[in-house]
Amino acid sequence: MSDTPFRAGFVNIIGRPNAGKSTLMNALVGERMSIITHKPQTTRHRIIGILTGNNFQIVFSDTPGYVKSPSYKMHTAMNRFVEGTVEDADLMLFVFDLTEELEDDNPVIEVLKKAEAPILLILNKKDLVAEQRAEDVTGWWKKRIKIADSMAVSALKGNEAGTLLEKIVAYLPESEPYYPTDQLTDRPERFFVGEIIREKILMNYSDEIPYSTEVSVESFQDSTTTKGEAIARIQATIYVMRETQKAIILGKGGAAIKKIGSHARGDIERFLQTKVFLELTVKVRDNWRDDESALQRFGYM
Repeated sequence: MSDTPFRAGFVNIIGRPNAGKSTLMNALVGERMSIITHKPQTTRHRIIGILTGNNFQIVFSDTPGYVKSPSYKMHTAMNRFVEGTVEDADLMLFVFDLTEELEDDNPVIEVLKKAEAPILLILNKKDLVAEQRAEDVTGWWKKRIKIADSMAVSALKGNEAGTLLEKIVAYLPESEPYYPTDQLTDRPERFFVGEIIREKILMNYSDEIPYSTEVSVESFQDSTTTKGEAIARIQATIYVMRETQKAIILGKGGAAIKKIGSHARGDIERFLQTKVFLELTVKVRDNWRDDESALQRFGYM
């Protein structure tokens, strides 16, 4: 039996939109827990990813990017997810994009000042800047918030994941695991199905369309085909705010939504490890981003 004490704790990831938080968590957990696109505000919810090793369990929490000037109640709800992370963390991972401007009015500063847990500054996208940039940025942040340690990484390449995990584990308290050792997340499968569909919308539509869209998985049933093969039958609704947006999502003769369904189905089958029958419909829900009942239904409140 190992003399090494078992460590377990909650590690919450925070940063501005598009800093690479989701990419980092996926690299650390070794699973595709969060959807990733090049567009800001891809992550809208707080997502738990659980990594268990021989002598540790890390409960990662990926949060939305903190919105500097919220335009909708949805943005305010997303910011609340972020603000809540400082209350239950054993360690904060603050991800900063090294290509981003340093701003004294960065709203993350005020959030992190409230953190009682140690803060580990993760300087992402080091492969895109000169080495001196990382040193300068570290110094700048140390003047504004209490930094316990820092590390420059390229989350997309994931080469530093092992070293970073060692740093993280060292900060965790001695504890029994919080979750079963084979559990990867606290979210149900249908949540990730909805996220995969939303990812395809983000990737295939431009301008305001992806940000006006929400996905709700209405039914999810395990079944069998006439040949006796296992199949998941899923019906999901894509909500938009205007009829014109509905027409764009559908496309001429339904071609656009068929493309979304085809792309999503392939990823959902890989995620669920089973065949999938996916039915997509589109409905208009006027101004849902400022509608509290809609936000509650979609899990923001």
